[in-house]
Amino acid sequence: MGAGSASAGDVEVLHWWTSGGEARAANVLKELLEAEGHGWEDFAVAGGGGETAMTVLKSRAMSGNPPSAAQIKGPEIQEWGELGLLGDLDAVAEEGGWDDLLPETVAEVMRHDGHYVAVPANVHRVNWLWANPDVLEDAGVEMPTTLDELFSAAEAIREAGYVPLAHGGQAWQDATVFETVLLASAGSDFYQRALVDLDTEALGSEQMIEALETFKRLREIMDDGMSGRDWNIATSMVIEGEAGMQLMGDWAKGEFTAAGLTAGEDYLCAAAPGTADAFTFNIDSLAMFRVTDEAELEAQRTLARLVLEPTFQEAFNLAKGSIPARPDLDMSEFDSCAQQSMKDFQRTAEEGGLVPSMAHGMAVRADIQGAMFDVVTNFFNDRDMAASDAAQRMVNAAQAAL
Repeated sequence: MGAGSASAGDVEVLHWWTSGGEARAANVLKELLEAEGHGWEDFAVAGGGGETAMTVLKSRAMSGNPPSAAQIKGPEIQEWGELGLLGDLDAVAEEGGWDDLLPETVAEVMRHDGHYVAVPANVHRVNWLWANPDVLEDAGVEMPTTLDELFSAAEAIREAGYVPLAHGGQAWQDATVFETVLLASAGSDFYQRALVDLDTEALGSEQMIEALETFKRLREIMDDGMSGRDWNIATSMVIEGEAGMQLMGDWAKGEFTAAGLTAGEDYLCAAAPGTADAFTFNIDSLAMFRVTDEAELEAQRTLARLVLEPTFQEAFNLAKGSIPARPDLDMSEFDSCAQQSMKDFQRTAEEGGLVPSMAHGMAVRADIQGAMFDVVTNFFNDRDMAASDAAQRMVNAAQAAL
């Protein structure tokens, strides 16, 4: 389409939006780009967390042939920026008023050295609790709002014959639950010091040891079959009434939606116990690589503009379970969980409590994240490891990284 236009160019987009809803949402962006006369070359690499996609991207970049645009997250945007490989989106940002549209915490992630190099597609909230209302009712419990309430509700759920907390024993899932417990027990300022700033005093502190001990207690309310289980299988345990609850980011909502369930009726959502005043974010974003061809550059800039426009923001986030990166959009088409998420996102962006997810690649470099995953998952699965030992291992990992 539009091949005859002088400004028409193609954009090759590397991403891992490959599940049903995600693929449909990515297709909306493709159609919008093509409607403006540009071409979209799809380079989808399957794999939930994007590890495979990043490996492919690195090999392409090293051979001097990166794609025009790639789904890159958090601190990795800075790493690619340091290599001098990312293109400048300041002109698009200025024209679109990105500084006014985006909360500063989000905008910061999209800039390298003060210049926009990436554009956010969405904001995921990681610190969610999902529950089956029938299971809770059968057990005679309400949605827990504190960690103490979570443990006592879990006891009643188990006595009623269900798995209290569905979980998949994979390192990233363990880390997701751990960071949520840390946020609940120590608060967002401490979380920032420990998991973002890698303050060794915080990492080795009594607060950290206490959070690790609480985290390990959660094993007692999970089932024995959790080892290696995928997150969506754990979600289906809640959907099918086998389990009462799950701690997982809002991509879990896509599973409830696909099962034809209605938020607030067939399933419940709430901020993870003890974290109502905080919001752990995970952002999908597209970074643009430096290109010299004028037509390709024009196509890139059009793509960047379209990502933040309401049409894509709404379609993509309705499909993905996340919320728009722009807090100014009308949320009336979104379900009650998303509306709550947006309210909390706006509030924490203004008042404090908006923190990047360590478990989902938003807080620290990939090598440090990997070291943290090892500590967290080894501690969680080793009955004999003391919390103080795990805390010291975190200190060691942080020191090795600095």
